[in-house]
Amino acid sequence: MTQEQWIRDAWEQGVRKVKNTSLRVGAAFPHGSNEGQFQLTSPHYWTAGFWPGILWLIYQDHQDEQLRLLAERCETQMDAVIEAYEPLDHDMGFMWTLTSIANWHLTGNEQSKRRAMKIASHLAGRFNIKGSFIRAWNSPERVGWAIIDCMMNLPLLYWASQQTNDPRFKHIAEAHAGMAAKQFIREDGSAYHIVCFDPETGERTGALGGQGYAEESAWARGSAWSIYGSVLSYRHTSRADLLAAAEHAASFFLAHLPEDKVPYWDFRLPTFEGASRDTSAAAIAASGLLDLAGVCDRDRALFYMEQACAILQSLANHYSADDSEEAILLSGTGNVPMNQNINKPLIYGDYYYMEALAKLQGHSSFWEIGASKA
Repeated sequence: MTQEQWIRDAWEQGVRKVKNTSLRVGAAFPHGSNEGQFQLTSPHYWTAGFWPGILWLIYQDHQDEQLRLLAERCETQMDAVIEAYEPLDHDMGFMWTLTSIANWHLTGNEQSKRRAMKIASHLAGRFNIKGSFIRAWNSPERVGWAIIDCMMNLPLLYWASQQTNDPRFKHIAEAHAGMAAKQFIREDGSAYHIVCFDPETGERTGALGGQGYAEESAWARGSAWSIYGSVLSYRHTSRADLLAAAEHAASFFLAHLPEDKVPYWDFRLPTFEGASRDTSAAAIAASGLLDLAGVCDRDRALFYMEQACAILQSLANHYSADDSEEAILLSGTGNVPMNQNINKPLIYGDYYYMEALAKLQGHSSFWEIGASKA
């Protein structure tokens, strides 16, 4: 089988699974799967954008009007989150890039564009100018916290600057990305999950393990966010330090993968015996590596492309769910310290897997809209 045929077969298998799952899930918000069915959550949760994001990925390729209608109904339900205001936090980019920006990009929906602009303004308002970071979460004790995940929220701000011809949104995103390259990515290329700052002075006060095993461990999904988020900011800014950060993070991630290319949930566990894998981290990293392949010289581009395809093939061959399961991928790991969704399918793992397969067929991701190709 040629690589092109394998990619198309994997994509179509995912499409078939999503269409079947949509008959039950409809315009709801799946998160983790338990005993074969996605558990549904509220539209204010950080993963609310991933199911409609998958629907838009397939609509981009298949023009399936039923899936479009479901995605738009999800987006409309999220208006209540905007109006409530209090539930909004740093994850606005995850939520509205894959809903409103995707909708606007594919259909020209002006209401979706207005939603995304409103949300971009809210996200920009979380910026701490002293520490050059976008604040994570809302509880009072976390006023000085930032997290590596937030690198994926920055494309919303780059997009807002492009739409308004106002560089202030981009300045905030670029400042946060530059801070992360210095404060989150260690000398060996691994990444902290949480970095803490004095919110008054902006001085770094420490780091926390977060969803990783420990403060100085290497949470696999955090490593994946650092690859993908850094290369996206490079694509939007052409800053060499952000490309270097993405490659440094990629080197660490790839060097520490087990034989089948799917990481355990933390690269620095005391023992891997009995530890769960995280297919979501693998899928996120694969999609990020494909973006890296698009901005590097020929030799490095080939290397990143080969590594991304190897990860995706392993996911397809060894971690694909059968028809008894609504999700596409098995063996995700949500949050081990909180004992949430351990060794379970995760909606964001499915999203990034399908996103990477879409890229291999010539589509751009919704995070890349307006970004430079080099």
